[in-house]
Amino acid sequence: MEIRVLRYFLTVVREESITKASEILHITQPTLSRQLAQMEEEIGVKLFHRGNRKIKLTNEGILLRRRAEEILQLVDKTEKELVEQEEQVEGKISIGCGEMAAVQVLPKLMEIFRQKYPRVNFDIFTATADLVKEQMEKGLLDIGLLLEPIDIEKYDFIRLQIKERWVVLMRPDAPLSEKEAVTAKDLSTLPLILPRRMNVQNELSSWFGNYYDKLDVVFTSNLSTNSAIMVDGGLAYSIVIEGAVPFWDQSKITYRPLIPPLTATSVLAWKRGQPFSPATTKFIKHIQCLLGIGEP
Repeated sequence: MEIRVLRYFLTVVREESITKASEILHITQPTLSRQLAQMEEEIGVKLFHRGNRKIKLTNEGILLRRRAEEILQLVDKTEKELVEQEEQVEGKISIGCGEMAAVQVLPKLMEIFRQKYPRVNFDIFTATADLVKEQMEKGLLDIGLLLEPIDIEKYDFIRLQIKERWVVLMRPDAPLSEKEAVTAKDLSTLPLILPRRMNVQNELSSWFGNYYDKLDVVFTSNLSTNSAIMVDGGLAYSIVIEGAVPFWDQSKITYRPLIPPLTATSVLAWKRGQPFSPATTKFIKHIQCLLGIGEP
């Protein structure tokens, strides 16, 4: 399977038409059709439902589209890294992170680094630690700011001193807003939104104790912003990392800490033994130096 043909495939998927795709790719329609047919024959599956007007993907085609996008993203990233010059560091550093308080360490790290290397820019990918780590495993992200607990056996990392505090999101008019902090008993009979990550749910299970199995969990959510929308809609209370919550409009969504307090730590991590671009390599040394574990 050639990279060139994968690009042809994604163009056809995007345009939903071989005719339109051939015009964009500047090749003839028969040539494009033949390339796609050869790819289907090579893989041994049917990728398209060919209709009169639009082309639709089969289930196998949907899977190939997702994998092709990842492959081409990695190819493009690799090509950019290979052309970077050591003498004049430039390029893009990709960082994955959740909605955590520890994100506040990034602006200063980036600002100081860009003063020395102004041709470097950053790409921030926001997701849960599990998804960020998955993207790092595939080589699509360089560095991850990961909320623990998470398995980082294959990674070099810096554990940050910032404590991530668990809180309960609620509407300002909610009865629990009258409390300074919220107990497991307070939440035991209320509709709740829990984090999607199983490792985190295990932490919450320990905090709730005997109440956990009786909780009314309406649904789970991977990021606090979306769960806040549900809270504002009156669906439930949401248990989240405090993270960016203090920056929100408290007249719409407020929050209270858990008691006894439940906290977590986070790590800045990168895959051990993975070759990085010059820019990323220098940035890793930069954060090691600024965070006190490396030499300038």
